[in-house]
Amino acid sequence: MRRIWLVACLTGCPADDPPACVDVDINCQELYEPTFDNVYTRTLQDTCGSQRVSCHSASGLAGGMSFETDQTAFDALSAGRVTGGDPSCSKMIVRITSVGESYQMPPGSPLSDPEQCALIKWVQNGANR
Repeated sequence: MRRIWLVACLTGCPADDPPACVDVDINCQELYEPTFDNVYTRTLQDTCGSQRVSCHSASGLAGGMSFETDQTAFDALSAGRVTGGDPSCSKMIVRITSVGESYQMPPGSPLSDPEQCALIKWVQNGANR
């Protein structure tokens, strides 16, 4: 019986709920200019939304989000997952900066600090398209 529980847990243990807000450094050094086009093409598209990764691809739709196109990604993030001007309390930022937590995004392999910084600064600057 314990083996069945372990297998079930490894394939989908309930994750802790992320906090509403986290501390972020808005004076960090970003990997690239923090525009949505760069955020999408340099991070979201391949790291989160490609068929290779599939969490937020057309077939994955984790959290009900598709990053298959830049428009679907922007729409998904704008639907309450980012708050322009407030990266500390934006759900996406909470998840990408919570390295080692069960709710970390992307799971297993965190974004680099400069890549996280680009997303933080995009949100800080208004999360605009």
